[in-house]
Amino acid sequence: MPKQNKPPKYCKMGTSALIYHQGRKIYLGRYGSPESKIAYARLVAEIQTNPIAVPLPNEDKRATITELTVGFLDHAKTKVNSTDYTHYRTVILDFLDKLYGDKFPVDDFKPRCLKLVREEMVKTRRFCRNSINKYTRFIVAIFAWGVENDLVLETTHRALKVVRSLPKGHEGTFDHEERDPVPDDVVIRTLPFMPPTLRAMVTLQRILGMRPSEIIKMRVGDIDRSRNNGLWYYVPGSYKTERYVGKIIFPMGEPEQKLVAVHGIPSFYPKIALPLPGNKE
Repeated sequence: MPKQNKPPKYCKMGTSALIYHQGRKIYLGRYGSPESKIAYARLVAEIQTNPIAVPLPNEDKRATITELTVGFLDHAKTKVNSTDYTHYRTVILDFLDKLYGDKFPVDDFKPRCLKLVREEMVKTRRFCRNSINKYTRFIVAIFAWGVENDLVLETTHRALKVVRSLPKGHEGTFDHEERDPVPDDVVIRTLPFMPPTLRAMVTLQRILGMRPSEIIKMRVGDIDRSRNNGLWYYVPGSYKTERYVGKIIFPMGEPEQKLVAVHGIPSFYPKIALPLPGNKE
C-alpha cells in the first residue's frame, strides 16, 4: 500500500482516543470505548476513499467538553498541587461536566454558558463569592489549556476571559467574615485539655508559624536530617503559595525535634517526657 494510503494510527492522549491526519488532531471519544472504535473505522474508510481530502470538523468530530475535561485532569494530576487538583475536580465533576459534558462542542461554550455554570454554583450555597470567582477562573484556565493543546479555538478562550467577577453583594452570594487570630493565652489555656499528639501539633505549629495543613501533612520523607548543624529542615511536599514564592523551609531545633520524636515519628528519638506550655506537670 502506498505510504499516503496507510490508515492513521489509533492513538491515546490521556484517556481520549484520537488520530493524526494531515497535521491535525481528530478526537474520537474515550480511548478503548466502542464509540471511539466505530468513529475510527468510519474515518479510516473516509480517508482511504479519498486520502487527499481532510475530514471537515463537523459537529461530531469537534472536541467535546468531556474530552477537554478528561484530558485536562490527566494533565493536572502531575502539573498542579493536590489542593488545586481537588478544586479542579469539584468544578469539572459537579458543574461543568454535569451541565455541558454530554457531547457539547467546546467551541460552542460561550460566555453565557460560563455564567450559567457560575449561577449553578451560586444556587448551591456551597461556596462563598470569592470561591465562586476562583472556580470561574479555573474554568477559563481549563479552556486556556485546551487552546494550547489544539482542542479549543483561541477565540473561544478569549471570549470567556471577558466575563467579570461577581462583585461584593451580588444577589444570592455571601462572603465569609474575616478570621481573627486566636489569642495566645487562649491557646495556652486549651493545650492541657488536648490529646498528646494534637497538643504537640498545635505547639509545633505555633513555634514554626505553619498552616494547619502543613503540620497535618508532615511526613518522615519531608524532613531533612542530613545537615551537620544540629537542625532539621521540614520541606512540605506541597504548599499553598508555592507557585508564587517557591518552596518554603521550616528549620527545626532541639525543642521542635523532640516534639516530632515523642508524638509524631518515635523512631527519631527515644521517648522523652517533654513539658508543654500550659501543662501543670
